[in-house]
Amino acid sequence: MVRASALKPSSKFFLRKHRKWPVSPYNTRWQQIFNQNQAFQSLKKSLPPPCHLLPTLIYSFKTYNVDPTPEAYHFVLKTLTKTSQFDHIVPVLCQLGKVEKFDTPEHIFSHLIGFYGRWSKTQDAIDLFYRIPKFRCVPSAHSLNALLYVLCGSCECLKLVPEILLRSHVMGIRLEESSFWILVNALCGIGKVGYAIEIMNCMMNNGYGLNVKICGLISLSLCEQKDSECVDVMGFMGEMQILGFCPGMMDYSNVIRVMVKQGRGLDALNVLVKMKEEGIKPDIVCYTMVLHGFIAEGDFKKADQVFDELLVLGLVPDVYTYNVYINGLCKQNKVESGLMMITSMEELGCKPNLITYNILLKAICNSGELRRARNLMREMTLNGVGVNLQTYRIMLDGLFGKGDIEEACVFMEEMFDKVIVHFCSSFDEVIYGLCQRGLVCKAMELLKKMVAKNVAPRSKAWEALLLSSGSEPSLEETTWTGLVEPIVALP
Repeated sequence: MVRASALKPSSKFFLRKHRKWPVSPYNTRWQQIFNQNQAFQSLKKSLPPPCHLLPTLIYSFKTYNVDPTPEAYHFVLKTLTKTSQFDHIVPVLCQLGKVEKFDTPEHIFSHLIGFYGRWSKTQDAIDLFYRIPKFRCVPSAHSLNALLYVLCGSCECLKLVPEILLRSHVMGIRLEESSFWILVNALCGIGKVGYAIEIMNCMMNNGYGLNVKICGLISLSLCEQKDSECVDVMGFMGEMQILGFCPGMMDYSNVIRVMVKQGRGLDALNVLVKMKEEGIKPDIVCYTMVLHGFIAEGDFKKADQVFDELLVLGLVPDVYTYNVYINGLCKQNKVESGLMMITSMEELGCKPNLITYNILLKAICNSGELRRARNLMREMTLNGVGVNLQTYRIMLDGLFGKGDIEEACVFMEEMFDKVIVHFCSSFDEVIYGLCQRGLVCKAMELLKKMVAKNVAPRSKAWEALLLSSGSEPSLEETTWTGLVEPIVALP
Protein backbone atom coordinates (compact mmCIF):
# COMPACT_ATOMS: atom_id res chain seq x y z
CA MET A 1 0.00 0.00 0.00
CA VAL A 2 1.37 3.43 -0.94
CA ARG A 3 1.16 6.22 1.55
CA ALA A 4 -0.54 9.43 0.53
CA SER A 5 2.64 11.37 1.35
CA ALA A 6 4.58 9.23 -1.13
CA LEU A 7 2.38 10.27 -4.06
CA LYS A 8 3.66 12.86 -6.44
CA PRO A 9 2.02 16.30 -6.49
CA SER A 10 0.67 15.62 -9.95
CA SER A 11 -1.01 12.44 -8.68
CA LYS A 12 -2.68 14.36 -5.83
CA PHE A 13 -4.00 16.93 -8.27
CA PHE A 14 -5.36 14.18 -10.48
CA LEU A 15 -7.23 12.53 -7.58
CA ARG A 16 -8.70 15.82 -6.40
CA LYS A 17 -9.88 16.63 -9.90
CA HIS A 18 -11.34 13.32 -10.97
CA ARG A 19 -12.45 11.66 -7.69
CA LYS A 20 -16.24 10.98 -7.37
CA TRP A 21 -18.13 10.03 -4.18
CA PRO A 22 -20.20 6.86 -4.77
CA VAL A 23 -23.17 8.16 -2.71
CA SER A 24 -23.97 11.58 -1.29
CA PRO A 25 -23.66 11.52 2.51
CA TYR A 26 -27.04 13.31 2.76
CA ASN A 27 -28.88 10.53 0.90
CA THR A 28 -27.85 7.54 3.01
CA ARG A 29 -30.35 5.32 4.83
CA TRP A 30 -29.30 6.41 8.29
CA GLN A 31 -29.74 10.06 7.34
CA GLN A 32 -33.24 9.34 6.03
CA ILE A 33 -34.19 7.60 9.27
CA PHE A 34 -32.74 10.46 11.26
CA ASN A 35 -34.78 13.02 9.30
CA GLN A 36 -37.95 10.96 9.70
CA ASN A 37 -37.42 10.81 13.46
CA GLN A 38 -36.84 14.55 13.55
CA ALA A 39 -40.01 15.17 11.55
CA PHE A 40 -41.96 12.86 13.85
CA GLN A 41 -40.69 14.66 16.94
CA SER A 42 -41.61 17.98 15.36
CA LEU A 43 -45.14 16.70 14.74
CA LYS A 44 -45.54 15.50 18.33
CA LYS A 45 -44.28 18.78 19.78
CA SER A 46 -46.47 21.00 17.62
CA LEU A 47 -49.80 19.66 19.05
CA PRO A 48 -52.04 21.36 16.48
CA PRO A 49 -55.87 21.30 16.59
CA PRO A 50 -57.47 18.08 15.26
CA CYS A 51 -58.41 19.72 11.96
CA HIS A 52 -54.76 20.64 11.35
CA LEU A 53 -53.18 17.34 12.33
CA LEU A 54 -53.00 15.94 8.79
CA PRO A 55 -51.59 19.16 7.20
CA THR A 56 -49.08 19.39 10.04
CA LEU A 57 -48.06 15.78 9.44
CA ILE A 58 -47.46 16.43 5.74
CA TYR A 59 -45.64 19.73 6.38
CA SER A 60 -43.37 18.28 9.10
CA PHE A 61 -42.06 15.51 6.88
CA LYS A 62 -41.85 17.72 3.79
CA THR A 63 -39.68 20.14 5.72
CA TYR A 64 -37.11 17.39 6.24
CA ASN A 65 -37.53 16.14 2.65
CA VAL A 66 -38.70 12.65 3.69
CA ASP A 67 -41.89 10.63 3.39
CA PRO A 68 -44.23 10.17 6.37
CA THR A 69 -43.89 6.93 8.34
CA PRO A 70 -46.56 4.46 9.52
CA GLU A 71 -45.78 5.45 13.11
CA ALA A 72 -46.60 9.07 12.32
CA TYR A 73 -49.97 8.12 10.86
CA HIS A 74 -50.66 5.88 13.85
CA PHE A 75 -49.87 8.78 16.18
CA VAL A 76 -52.29 11.05 14.30
CA LEU A 77 -55.07 8.45 14.34
CA LYS A 78 -54.57 7.70 18.05
CA THR A 79 -54.74 11.42 18.81
CA LEU A 80 -57.99 11.71 16.87
CA THR A 81 -59.53 8.70 18.60
CA LYS A 82 -58.62 10.02 22.04
CA THR A 83 -60.55 13.20 21.27
CA SER A 84 -63.33 11.31 19.38
CA GLN A 85 -62.79 13.33 16.19
CA PHE A 86 -64.67 11.03 13.81
CA ASP A 87 -64.86 13.51 10.91
CA HIS A 88 -61.10 14.01 10.79
CA ILE A 89 -60.29 10.29 10.69
CA VAL A 90 -61.68 9.86 7.16
CA PRO A 91 -59.25 12.34 5.46
CA VAL A 92 -56.30 10.71 7.21
CA LEU A 93 -57.36 7.28 5.94
CA CYS A 94 -57.82 8.68 2.40
CA GLN A 95 -54.31 10.16 2.51
CA LEU A 96 -52.96 6.90 3.86
CA GLY A 97 -54.63 4.78 1.18
CA LYS A 98 -54.24 6.93 -1.96
CA VAL A 99 -51.01 8.90 -1.47
CA GLU A 100 -48.62 6.86 0.65
CA LYS A 101 -46.76 3.88 -0.74
CA PHE A 102 -45.62 1.95 2.33
CA ASP A 103 -47.29 -1.23 3.60
CA THR A 104 -49.57 -0.12 6.42
CA PRO A 105 -49.20 -2.16 9.66
CA GLU A 106 -52.31 -4.11 10.63
CA HIS A 107 -52.33 -2.94 14.23
CA ILE A 108 -53.40 0.53 13.05
CA PHE A 109 -56.66 -0.89 11.73
CA SER A 110 -57.20 -3.10 14.77
CA HIS A 111 -56.97 0.00 16.95
CA LEU A 112 -59.48 1.88 14.79
CA ILE A 113 -61.91 -1.06 14.69
CA GLY A 114 -61.87 -1.24 18.48
CA PHE A 115 -62.41 2.52 18.67
CA TYR A 116 -65.46 2.34 16.40
CA GLY A 117 -66.80 -0.52 18.50
CA ARG A 118 -66.56 1.45 21.74
CA TRP A 119 -68.66 4.19 20.16
CA SER A 120 -71.21 1.71 18.75
CA LYS A 121 -70.22 2.53 15.16
CA THR A 122 -70.42 -1.09 14.12
CA GLN A 123 -70.91 -0.46 10.42
CA ASP A 124 -67.85 1.80 10.28
CA ALA A 125 -65.80 -0.95 11.92
CA ILE A 126 -67.05 -3.51 9.37
CA ASP A 127 -66.38 -1.22 6.40
CA LEU A 128 -62.85 -0.49 7.61
CA PHE A 129 -62.18 -4.22 8.00
CA TYR A 130 -63.22 -4.87 4.40
CA ARG A 131 -61.04 -1.97 3.15
CA ILE A 132 -57.84 -3.15 4.82
CA PRO A 133 -56.34 -4.62 1.59
CA LYS A 134 -56.68 -1.20 -0.09
CA PHE A 135 -54.10 0.15 2.34
CA ARG A 136 -51.45 -2.33 1.12
CA CYS A 137 -52.02 -4.53 4.16
CA VAL A 138 -52.72 -8.24 4.31
CA PRO A 139 -55.46 -8.78 6.93
CA SER A 140 -55.09 -11.61 9.41
CA ALA A 141 -56.83 -12.99 12.49
CA HIS A 142 -55.48 -9.99 14.41
CA SER A 143 -57.84 -7.51 12.76
CA LEU A 144 -60.59 -10.12 12.50
CA ASN A 145 -60.46 -10.69 16.26
CA ALA A 146 -60.76 -6.95 16.85
CA LEU A 147 -63.94 -6.93 14.76
CA LEU A 148 -65.28 -10.07 16.45
CA TYR A 149 -64.85 -8.42 19.85
CA VAL A 150 -66.97 -5.53 18.59
CA LEU A 151 -69.69 -7.73 17.11
CA CYS A 152 -69.85 -10.09 20.08
CA GLY A 153 -70.52 -7.18 22.41
CA SER A 154 -74.27 -7.24 21.70
CA CYS A 155 -76.85 -9.80 20.64
CA GLU A 156 -77.91 -7.74 17.63
CA CYS A 157 -74.40 -7.46 16.21
CA LEU A 158 -73.75 -11.12 16.95
CA LYS A 159 -76.11 -11.96 14.09
CA LEU A 160 -73.61 -10.41 11.66
CA VAL A 161 -70.80 -12.77 12.65
CA PRO A 162 -71.61 -15.61 10.15
CA GLU A 163 -71.41 -13.21 7.20
CA ILE A 164 -68.16 -11.72 8.51
CA LEU A 165 -66.64 -15.18 8.85
CA LEU A 166 -67.60 -16.07 5.27
CA ARG A 167 -66.15 -12.83 3.93
CA SER A 168 -62.99 -13.26 5.96
CA HIS A 169 -62.53 -16.73 4.44
CA VAL A 170 -62.73 -15.17 0.97
CA MET A 171 -60.15 -12.58 2.09
CA GLY A 172 -57.79 -15.44 2.95
CA ILE A 173 -57.96 -15.07 6.73
CA ARG A 174 -57.60 -18.27 8.75
CA LEU A 175 -59.28 -18.42 12.14
CA GLU A 176 -56.93 -18.89 15.08
CA GLU A 177 -57.65 -20.39 18.48
CA SER A 178 -58.14 -16.90 19.85
CA SER A 179 -60.91 -16.32 17.29
CA PHE A 180 -62.74 -19.46 18.37
CA TRP A 181 -62.38 -18.41 22.01
CA ILE A 182 -64.06 -15.07 21.29
CA LEU A 183 -66.99 -16.81 19.58
CA VAL A 184 -67.42 -19.46 22.28
CA ASN A 185 -67.24 -16.86 25.05
CA ALA A 186 -69.92 -14.74 23.34
CA LEU A 187 -72.26 -17.68 22.77
CA CYS A 188 -71.90 -18.87 26.35
CA GLY A 189 -72.56 -15.35 27.55
CA ILE A 190 -76.00 -15.32 25.91
CA GLY A 191 -76.84 -18.88 26.94
CA LYS A 192 -76.35 -20.49 23.51
CA VAL A 193 -74.14 -23.26 24.88
CA GLY A 194 -75.21 -25.73 22.17
CA TYR A 195 -73.86 -23.43 19.47
CA ALA A 196 -70.70 -22.94 21.52
CA ILE A 197 -70.13 -26.70 21.52
CA GLU A 198 -70.56 -26.72 17.74
CA ILE A 199 -67.97 -23.93 17.41
CA MET A 200 -65.57 -25.92 19.58
CA ASN A 201 -66.07 -28.99 17.37
CA CYS A 202 -65.45 -26.82 14.31
CA MET A 203 -62.21 -25.63 15.87
CA MET A 204 -61.00 -29.19 16.36
CA ASN A 205 -62.05 -30.08 12.81
CA ASN A 206 -59.83 -27.23 11.58
CA GLY A 207 -56.77 -28.92 13.05
CA TYR A 208 -56.59 -27.31 16.46
CA GLY A 209 -56.26 -29.44 19.55
CA LEU A 210 -58.66 -29.55 22.46
CA ASN A 211 -58.60 -26.22 24.29
CA VAL A 212 -58.83 -26.73 28.06
CA LYS A 213 -59.91 -23.15 28.65
CA ILE A 214 -62.81 -23.47 26.21
CA CYS A 215 -63.89 -26.81 27.72
CA GLY A 216 -63.94 -25.29 31.19
CA LEU A 217 -65.98 -22.31 29.98
CA ILE A 218 -68.57 -24.52 28.28
CA SER A 219 -68.93 -26.79 31.30
CA LEU A 220 -69.40 -23.75 33.53
CA SER A 221 -72.01 -22.31 31.16
CA LEU A 222 -73.86 -25.62 31.12
CA CYS A 223 -73.98 -25.52 34.90
CA GLU A 224 -75.25 -21.96 34.99
CA GLN A 225 -78.18 -22.55 32.65
CA LYS A 226 -81.51 -22.39 34.46
CA ASP A 227 -82.89 -25.48 32.77
CA SER A 228 -79.62 -27.37 32.82
CA GLU A 229 -79.42 -30.99 33.84
CA CYS A 230 -76.26 -32.02 35.61
CA VAL A 231 -76.45 -35.30 33.72
CA ASP A 232 -75.80 -33.33 30.53
CA VAL A 233 -72.87 -31.55 32.17
CA MET A 234 -71.30 -34.78 33.33
CA GLY A 235 -71.95 -36.31 29.91
CA PHE A 236 -70.18 -33.41 28.20
CA MET A 237 -67.23 -33.66 30.58
CA GLY A 238 -67.06 -37.42 29.95
CA GLU A 239 -66.93 -36.91 26.19
CA MET A 240 -64.21 -34.28 26.57
CA GLN A 241 -62.21 -36.63 28.80
CA ILE A 242 -62.14 -39.14 25.94
CA LEU A 243 -60.61 -36.40 23.77
CA GLY A 244 -58.00 -35.61 26.43
CA PHE A 245 -59.69 -33.03 28.66
CA CYS A 246 -58.93 -33.44 32.35
CA PRO A 247 -61.54 -31.67 34.51
CA GLY A 248 -60.05 -29.77 37.40
CA MET A 249 -61.21 -28.82 40.85
CA MET A 250 -63.09 -25.75 39.58
CA ASP A 251 -64.99 -27.75 36.95
CA TYR A 252 -66.23 -30.28 39.49
CA SER A 253 -67.02 -27.51 41.98
CA ASN A 254 -69.33 -25.88 39.45
CA VAL A 255 -71.17 -29.17 38.90
CA ILE A 256 -71.55 -29.71 42.66
CA ARG A 257 -72.89 -26.20 43.11
CA VAL A 258 -75.61 -26.77 40.50
CA MET A 259 -76.57 -30.15 41.94
CA VAL A 260 -76.92 -28.69 45.42
CA LYS A 261 -78.97 -25.80 44.04
CA GLN A 262 -81.30 -28.30 42.35
CA GLY A 263 -81.73 -30.24 45.60
CA ARG A 264 -79.71 -33.26 44.46
CA GLY A 265 -77.39 -33.73 47.39
CA LEU A 266 -76.80 -37.43 46.76
CA ASP A 267 -75.67 -36.72 43.17
CA ALA A 268 -73.34 -34.04 44.50
CA LEU A 269 -71.86 -36.60 46.88
CA ASN A 270 -71.31 -38.95 43.94
CA VAL A 271 -69.30 -36.24 42.21
CA LEU A 272 -67.04 -36.13 45.27
CA VAL A 273 -66.55 -39.87 44.92
CA LYS A 274 -65.72 -39.49 41.22
CA MET A 275 -63.19 -36.77 41.99
CA LYS A 276 -61.38 -39.05 44.43
CA GLU A 277 -61.42 -41.91 41.92
CA GLU A 278 -59.67 -39.65 39.41
CA GLY A 279 -57.02 -38.66 41.93
CA ILE A 280 -58.41 -35.21 42.73
CA LYS A 281 -58.75 -34.50 46.42
CA PRO A 282 -61.90 -32.42 47.01
CA ASP A 283 -61.22 -29.25 48.94
CA ILE A 284 -63.17 -27.83 51.87
CA VAL A 285 -65.34 -25.75 49.52
CA CYS A 286 -66.66 -28.87 47.76
CA TYR A 287 -67.43 -30.59 51.04
CA THR A 288 -69.11 -27.48 52.43
CA MET A 289 -71.43 -27.30 49.42
CA VAL A 290 -72.39 -30.96 49.74
CA LEU A 291 -72.90 -30.50 53.48
CA HIS A 292 -75.17 -27.53 52.81
CA GLY A 293 -77.14 -29.57 50.29
CA PHE A 294 -77.94 -32.38 52.74
CA ILE A 295 -78.86 -29.93 55.51
CA ALA A 296 -81.16 -28.02 53.16
CA GLU A 297 -82.86 -31.31 52.26
CA GLY A 298 -83.15 -32.27 55.93
CA ASP A 299 -80.94 -35.34 55.57
CA PHE A 300 -78.98 -34.71 58.76
CA LYS A 301 -77.61 -38.23 58.95
CA LYS A 302 -75.84 -37.82 55.61
CA ALA A 303 -74.68 -34.38 56.71
CA ASP A 304 -72.98 -35.87 59.78
CA GLN A 305 -71.29 -38.49 57.57
CA VAL A 306 -69.97 -35.80 55.21
CA PHE A 307 -68.68 -33.70 58.11
CA ASP A 308 -66.93 -36.72 59.65
CA GLU A 309 -65.43 -37.66 56.27
CA LEU A 310 -63.86 -34.27 55.65
CA LEU A 311 -62.26 -34.42 59.10
CA VAL A 312 -60.90 -37.92 58.41
CA LEU A 313 -59.38 -36.68 55.13
CA GLY A 314 -57.48 -34.05 57.07
CA LEU A 315 -59.39 -31.06 55.72
CA VAL A 316 -59.60 -28.08 58.06
CA PRO A 317 -63.14 -26.67 58.29
CA ASP A 318 -63.37 -22.92 57.83
CA VAL A 319 -65.94 -20.61 59.36
CA TYR A 320 -68.33 -21.18 56.44
CA THR A 321 -68.23 -24.94 57.00
CA TYR A 322 -68.92 -24.50 60.71
CA ASN A 323 -71.77 -22.10 60.00
CA VAL A 324 -73.44 -24.62 57.70
CA TYR A 325 -73.03 -27.42 60.24
CA ILE A 326 -74.22 -25.28 63.18
CA ASN A 327 -77.26 -24.27 61.15
CA GLY A 328 -78.02 -27.96 60.70
CA LEU A 329 -77.72 -28.54 64.45
CA CYS A 330 -80.08 -25.64 65.16
CA LYS A 331 -82.61 -27.03 62.69
CA GLN A 332 -82.59 -30.20 64.77
CA ASN A 333 -83.09 -28.10 67.93
CA LYS A 334 -79.62 -29.09 69.13
CA VAL A 335 -78.74 -25.63 70.38
CA GLU A 336 -76.40 -26.96 73.06
CA SER A 337 -74.37 -28.82 70.44
CA GLY A 338 -74.25 -25.63 68.37
CA LEU A 339 -72.91 -23.64 71.30
CA MET A 340 -70.30 -26.32 71.93
CA MET A 341 -69.19 -25.98 68.31
CA ILE A 342 -68.24 -22.36 69.01
CA THR A 343 -65.85 -23.59 71.69
CA SER A 344 -64.40 -26.14 69.28
CA MET A 345 -63.95 -23.48 66.63
CA GLU A 346 -62.03 -21.22 68.98
CA GLU A 347 -59.81 -24.10 70.11
CA LEU A 348 -58.94 -24.83 66.47
CA GLY A 349 -58.16 -21.20 65.74
CA CYS A 350 -61.31 -20.55 63.71
CA LYS A 351 -63.00 -17.43 65.06
CA PRO A 352 -66.82 -17.41 64.90
CA ASN A 353 -68.20 -14.55 62.85
CA LEU A 354 -71.43 -12.57 62.91
CA ILE A 355 -73.31 -15.21 60.89
CA THR A 356 -72.37 -17.86 63.44
CA TYR A 357 -73.81 -15.89 66.33
CA ASN A 358 -76.92 -14.84 64.41
CA ILE A 359 -77.72 -18.47 63.63
CA LEU A 360 -77.48 -19.41 67.29
CA LEU A 361 -79.33 -16.29 68.47
CA LYS A 362 -82.26 -17.10 66.21
CA ALA A 363 -82.42 -20.67 67.48
CA ILE A 364 -82.27 -19.54 71.13
CA CYS A 365 -84.93 -16.86 70.60
CA ASN A 366 -87.20 -19.36 68.87
CA SER A 367 -86.92 -21.57 71.94
CA GLY A 368 -87.97 -18.63 74.14
CA GLU A 369 -84.70 -18.38 76.11
CA LEU A 370 -84.36 -14.60 75.82
CA ARG A 371 -82.06 -14.24 78.84
CA ARG A 372 -79.67 -16.68 77.28
CA ALA A 373 -79.92 -14.79 73.97
CA ARG A 374 -78.97 -11.54 75.75
CA ASN A 375 -75.96 -13.23 77.34
CA LEU A 376 -74.85 -14.58 73.95
CA MET A 377 -75.21 -11.12 72.46
CA ARG A 378 -72.99 -9.68 75.20
CA GLU A 379 -70.49 -12.48 74.60
CA MET A 380 -70.24 -11.76 70.89
CA THR A 381 -69.70 -8.07 71.64
CA LEU A 382 -66.91 -8.91 74.09
CA ASN A 383 -65.32 -11.15 71.46
CA GLY A 384 -65.13 -8.24 69.04
CA VAL A 385 -68.00 -9.34 66.80
CA GLY A 386 -70.15 -6.32 66.01
CA VAL A 387 -73.90 -6.64 65.77
CA ASN A 388 -75.86 -5.73 62.64
CA LEU A 389 -79.46 -5.09 61.69
CA GLN A 390 -80.16 -8.81 61.43
CA THR A 391 -79.00 -9.32 65.03
CA TYR A 392 -81.38 -6.69 66.35
CA ARG A 393 -84.22 -8.01 64.24
CA ILE A 394 -83.73 -11.49 65.70
CA MET A 395 -83.81 -10.08 69.21
CA LEU A 396 -86.81 -7.86 68.45
CA ASP A 397 -88.79 -10.75 67.00
CA GLY A 398 -87.93 -12.86 70.04
CA LEU A 399 -88.93 -10.15 72.52
CA PHE A 400 -92.10 -9.31 70.67
CA GLY A 401 -93.03 -12.97 70.35
CA LYS A 402 -92.77 -13.34 74.11
CA GLY A 403 -94.70 -10.14 74.74
CA ASP A 404 -91.81 -8.16 76.22
CA ILE A 405 -92.69 -4.90 74.44
CA GLU A 406 -90.83 -2.56 76.78
CA GLU A 407 -87.58 -4.47 76.31
CA ALA A 408 -88.23 -4.39 72.57
CA CYS A 409 -88.45 -0.59 72.79
CA VAL A 410 -85.06 -0.50 74.47
CA PHE A 411 -83.60 -2.57 71.68
CA MET A 412 -85.17 -0.33 69.06
CA GLU A 413 -83.64 2.77 70.59
CA GLU A 414 -80.29 1.02 70.71
CA MET A 415 -80.67 0.17 67.03
CA PHE A 416 -81.24 3.81 66.16
CA ASP A 417 -77.97 4.75 67.86
CA LYS A 418 -75.77 1.95 66.48
CA VAL A 419 -77.22 0.80 63.15
CA ILE A 420 -78.21 2.76 60.06
CA VAL A 421 -81.66 1.57 59.09
CA HIS A 422 -84.47 3.02 56.98
CA PHE A 423 -87.13 0.42 57.56
CA CYS A 424 -87.71 -2.73 59.58
CA SER A 425 -91.01 -4.61 59.76
CA SER A 426 -90.34 -5.35 63.44
CA PHE A 427 -90.68 -1.63 64.19
CA ASP A 428 -94.30 -1.64 63.07
CA GLU A 429 -94.96 -4.68 65.24
CA VAL A 430 -93.55 -2.96 68.32
CA ILE A 431 -95.55 0.24 67.74
CA TYR A 432 -98.65 -1.82 67.07
CA GLY A 433 -98.07 -3.78 70.31
CA LEU A 434 -97.64 -0.59 72.34
CA CYS A 435 -100.91 0.81 70.97
CA GLN A 436 -102.70 -2.45 71.70
CA ARG A 437 -101.60 -2.18 75.33
CA GLY A 438 -102.72 1.44 75.55
CA LEU A 439 -99.16 2.80 75.65
CA VAL A 440 -99.83 5.37 72.93
CA CYS A 441 -97.58 8.01 74.49
CA LYS A 442 -94.71 5.53 74.51
CA ALA A 443 -95.48 4.70 70.90
CA MET A 444 -95.43 8.40 70.02
CA GLU A 445 -92.05 8.88 71.71
CA LEU A 446 -90.69 5.95 69.77
CA LEU A 447 -92.17 7.32 66.55
CA LYS A 448 -90.46 10.67 67.09
CA LYS A 449 -87.11 8.92 67.47
CA MET A 450 -87.76 6.94 64.31
CA VAL A 451 -88.50 10.10 62.34
CA ALA A 452 -85.41 11.81 63.77
CA LYS A 453 -83.32 8.89 62.45
CA ASN A 454 -85.04 8.97 59.01
CA VAL A 455 -86.76 5.65 59.66
CA ALA A 456 -90.12 5.53 57.88
CA PRO A 457 -92.93 3.62 59.61
CA ARG A 458 -95.33 1.70 57.39
CA SER A 459 -99.10 1.55 57.22
CA LYS A 460 -99.56 -0.84 60.17
CA ALA A 461 -97.88 1.55 62.59
CA TRP A 462 -99.80 4.59 61.33
CA GLU A 463 -103.08 2.69 61.44
CA ALA A 464 -102.51 1.64 65.04
CA LEU A 465 -101.64 5.19 66.08
CA LEU A 466 -104.64 6.70 64.30
CA LEU A 467 -107.05 4.21 65.82
CA SER A 468 -105.62 4.86 69.29
CA SER A 469 -105.49 8.64 69.01
CA GLY A 470 -109.21 9.04 69.80
CA SER A 471 -108.69 7.82 73.37
CA GLU A 472 -105.70 10.08 73.95
CA PRO A 473 -106.75 13.76 74.19
CA SER A 474 -103.13 14.82 74.66
CA LEU A 475 -102.36 14.07 71.03
CA GLU A 476 -102.73 17.42 69.29
CA GLU A 477 -103.06 17.97 65.59
CA THR A 478 -99.84 19.93 65.50
CA THR A 479 -97.94 16.89 66.75
CA TRP A 480 -99.27 14.76 63.89
CA THR A 481 -98.37 17.46 61.38
CA GLY A 482 -94.84 17.68 62.72
CA LEU A 483 -94.41 13.94 62.43
CA VAL A 484 -95.97 13.42 59.03
CA GLU A 485 -94.08 16.19 57.21
CA PRO A 486 -90.59 14.65 57.72
CA ILE A 487 -91.93 11.24 56.63
CA VAL A 488 -93.33 12.70 53.40
CA ALA A 489 -89.99 14.36 52.73
CA LEU A 490 -88.11 11.04 52.99
CA PRO A 491 -86.78 9.68 49.67
